[in-house]
Amino acid sequence: MSGYESKYIDLEDVTLHMKVAGDAAGEPVILLHGFPEFWYGWRHQIDALAGEGYRVIVPDQRGYNKSSKPDGTGAYHIDKLRDDILGIMDHFGMDQANIAGHDWGGAVGWHLASTRPRRVKKFIAVNIPHPAVMPEAVKKYPKQIFKSLYIGFFQIPGVPEKVLSTGNYRNMARALTASGRKNTFSEEDLDRYKASWSEEGALTGMLNWYRAAPKSISALRKDVPVPTQIIWGTGDQFLSKELAEESFKLLASGDIAWIEAATHWVMHERPEIVNRHMLRFLKK
Repeated sequence: MSGYESKYIDLEDVTLHMKVAGDAAGEPVILLHGFPEFWYGWRHQIDALAGEGYRVIVPDQRGYNKSSKPDGTGAYHIDKLRDDILGIMDHFGMDQANIAGHDWGGAVGWHLASTRPRRVKKFIAVNIPHPAVMPEAVKKYPKQIFKSLYIGFFQIPGVPEKVLSTGNYRNMARALTASGRKNTFSEEDLDRYKASWSEEGALTGMLNWYRAAPKSISALRKDVPVPTQIIWGTGDQFLSKELAEESFKLLASGDIAWIEAATHWVMHERPEIVNRHMLRFLKK
């Protein structure tokens, strides 16, 4: 990881930090992390993609780690999150890029593929449904209500920040380790995450993605004309398999790769399998 280039780019209202790897002339792949990670969440995929000749760009999205953390939930509307990725593409002179996203990063990817399909060559969604599916799925699949209770807690101003940051982010670290397979996250990994969560304003910025979500719903579009690969760890404690199936129905073309004995953190737990699916799809 020491060989990755760190870059900062200035957009209209934020400065974004990112790691860049691979051949500058290679076909671009932009990897989008979710909550509560940062670029480091894709550490098992970066070298695999760069080694196959791809230009790999992995931003800290707004509110996270070394990137800007604008005030207010309005700064985290899904259109703004999408436009950050378009800004990255414009900065590098990319008319089109492959996009892969996990968790919230995948929600941004879905929105980008649905609303700006010309800019996306292919899209890979890792354990994240199309965000337009969620409101309907909660009604259709009652077990998802219980899986999503934490989202309601995150809406409370100030309280989640206090609960999650207590004891050097003990509760956040426990949430990661408890929701994944044993030994998925090492102590070194957790130290890196804690350092990113400790950046001034980061925890509120991260939570503001959830707080902005209700006002983002009207901006969503269901049609997904971009070729899409869904990769899904079947033991996800937060998101039901049915959400992947409902998302699949929105695709013009694509498929689902189910990965057994893996959780929401499938790209950490089964990196070889995830990398194989990603490369197979990108090379089609």
